[in-house]
Amino acid sequence: MDHGLFNQLFWNNLHRNFFQSSLTGGNSAATLLRGSIPPVSFVHLGQHFVIDFLLWLPIYALFPSPITLIVLQVSLITVAGIVLYTLARHYLQPRLALMVTASYYGAGAVIGPTFANFYEQCQIPLFAFGMLLALEKQRWWFFWVLALLVLGIREDAGFITFSIGLYWLVSRRHPRVGILLCLLSFVYVTGVTNFVMPLFSKDVSQLYLSSRFKQFVPDIPEPSTLQVLWGMLTQPRQLLVSLFTPFDRRFFYLMGLWLPLAFVPVVSPAAWLAAGVPMLSILVQTGTTPFVLAVRYALSIVPGLFYGTILWWSVRDRQFPRFRRFWVVCIALSIIISIVSNPNRAFSFLIPDSVQPWVHVSLFRQWEHASHLWNLTEQIPDDVSVSTTSGIIPQLSGRREILRLPQMKLLNDQGQVAEMEYLLADFWLALQYPVAFRLDLVRLRQTVPLLDQLLATSTYGILDLQDGVVLMRKGVASNPEMLAAWKQFRQELVAALAPKN
Repeated sequence: MDHGLFNQLFWNNLHRNFFQSSLTGGNSAATLLRGSIPPVSFVHLGQHFVIDFLLWLPIYALFPSPITLIVLQVSLITVAGIVLYTLARHYLQPRLALMVTASYYGAGAVIGPTFANFYEQCQIPLFAFGMLLALEKQRWWFFWVLALLVLGIREDAGFITFSIGLYWLVSRRHPRVGILLCLLSFVYVTGVTNFVMPLFSKDVSQLYLSSRFKQFVPDIPEPSTLQVLWGMLTQPRQLLVSLFTPFDRRFFYLMGLWLPLAFVPVVSPAAWLAAGVPMLSILVQTGTTPFVLAVRYALSIVPGLFYGTILWWSVRDRQFPRFRRFWVVCIALSIIISIVSNPNRAFSFLIPDSVQPWVHVSLFRQWEHASHLWNLTEQIPDDVSVSTTSGIIPQLSGRREILRLPQMKLLNDQGQVAEMEYLLADFWLALQYPVAFRLDLVRLRQTVPLLDQLLATSTYGILDLQDGVVLMRKGVASNPEMLAAWKQFRQELVAALAPKN
């Protein structure tokens, strides 16, 4: 879903509809909480302030495809490791700097998000390491440009720069720069979230702050960042409870962060300070998603963690020979855990999604299904509206009007309510991976009666059905052969999608 959403953002930016997305509109507070019809011109900046996307628009213009975003993400993460090595060499001998870089490439907090779909956080390591390197080289103009680029990644990226500035201030290494960076970060985060983003929508308060930090503002339905911050400062007991409970989840999350660096950040005051603010912002959140190492939020902790480790080793490099073997074991263990945990299901062709019950689909079978998907998506013109299931959204997202099923209505550019011309539903995916796609199962249970109703009223007709994927078009008669195949497949589908006790 999100990969397609970001691809549509780039596609709309390319066509001068800057930061607009019908997919974001379908995932907005107005639609999810109040049932409003999503507008095709919904501006994503109301949810996340991702202005740095404009930097990569020339690349996307050359290769306008969702695959471009995959290549971009892997490239940014990879190049960031080279910048990290250069930063480490400023303080450390070559072998020790190489070990720090190997820790980066072997970190679960790097591997997991890299093997996810495209997200704005993939820019964090490159810009943050570049900013730190510019400061160490005292390239001040370059430093402030990169600091602004870090802030432009996302509205909460200011936590990263604030934490690093706090270290420079407390350590007195660069107190003036630290003060300025902290002030810039605070003003940026509060200004953007309280004054700029609400100009586009109220999603930042209604969807994010009100759900993830509700314990600090229980009586405020639409809190601001300042109100959440004040709630933390005035409720120290609640802050401690949120910080440490449930303890096991937070403990293993921190262990995963520290493992590839051989737990050096635990004893590095610089690491605690430089990574402390983004780490705190994650640890006090509610829910389970923030505490999954493979989820993108972990990337915000990486720059401060590695910077603090470099500084710790800079005065202890003589201990490196005795410590090296243990460090190598830690890196290897981090890589093994990262792969075996199947981050973002990237290795499902090798690793079962579930053992009890057994859920595994071979790579050959996945390719076979992909060929059927390709045949069906090729039948949908590039300039028409479409509503589809999550797994097919990226492939079809290079267009103005697209929604996720069961949504199928939006406000078009003329301000009129329009139904999608094509519907494409992949029932095979969730049926093969019922353990991994529980939320999709819920949506598909809503989609089956919707398709029944559309067929009964002859609003849409079935054009094709292949390997559990059905293609429908508005205002056409159903292909008799495909309609018969759908009725037969539907019986199996209803039984498979029925809620299990």
